[in-house]
Amino acid sequence: MKRYFREWSVFFAFLAVLLLLAFRAPEFFRPAQLLSMLCDAVPVLITACGMTLVIVCRQIDISIGSQFALCSVFAGLAASNGWPMPVVGIVAVLCGVTMGAFNGALVAFLGIPSIVVTLATMVTWREALRWWREGEFVSNLPDSFQWFGLGQQAGQFTIITVAILLFLFLAFALKYVSAGRFVYAVGSDKEAARLAGIHPQKVTFAVFVLMGALTGLAALLTAVRFPDVDPKAGQGLELKAIAAAVVGGVAISGGRGYLWGVAAGVLLLSSIAPALVFLHLQPQWEKALQGLIILLAVAADGWRSVRRKH
Repeated sequence: MKRYFREWSVFFAFLAVLLLLAFRAPEFFRPAQLLSMLCDAVPVLITACGMTLVIVCRQIDISIGSQFALCSVFAGLAASNGWPMPVVGIVAVLCGVTMGAFNGALVAFLGIPSIVVTLATMVTWREALRWWREGEFVSNLPDSFQWFGLGQQAGQFTIITVAILLFLFLAFALKYVSAGRFVYAVGSDKEAARLAGIHPQKVTFAVFVLMGALTGLAALLTAVRFPDVDPKAGQGLELKAIAAAVVGGVAISGGRGYLWGVAAGVLLLSSIAPALVFLHLQPQWEKALQGLIILLAVAADGWRSVRRKH
């Protein structure tokens, strides 16, 4: 309990929000409302998992919002041209992989700081998309695209199930597969990892590629919820993913973090906006409350670091 204090704290904070809503706004727990909230949390959960790997590796990626928009548009264009849905999914993921590989190559093999690389690509991808689409939505999508042709309720269950299965797979791989341990090793001490036979450059490149792939998948699972694809989608997604990771116990200095804590962070941050609505409070408080939670999480890390030194 002491070792995972941050993760348990976030989980209990989420339970406290649910208890408050149970007494003050029980209509919050209507199945349709819960499904909608969970669907909204899916892209944040998937990208936060990728961001966790990036941060644990002592890097950062602030370009995923722009990647998300591009992947959404490419998926929409593929679908509007009559391509089958499995191919549309591959297009979205490959688009993300390509952009992730570009970031990873610059960071891992050229040694450019990740904050500089991803800041540049964030602006480049977003402005290129704005110039290309000029704000035009991708429309004329086939019936097989929205909700994968399953209908809203079945489509919602499908999206949530995919996210949960992917989360469980990544949590297992990060803990029990050697490649997952390599990420922790590189983030903790790159030189020690190199002396142990690990290739820090390859690991760093791989986490950016995986980040891109997960962003592409998140873009697909979000795009299928709507009748048209918005080229401005994904704005602010990078901040949500980073916030969920940090709140969930991922050390911004690298080398530490657990996905189940990140999942709790996603649920807590995603519940704030609907909770404010059902409690009849001003929605403008959402950003303030999220900022306060993030500040408390970072302050807790700093306090624990100071205690260790003394």
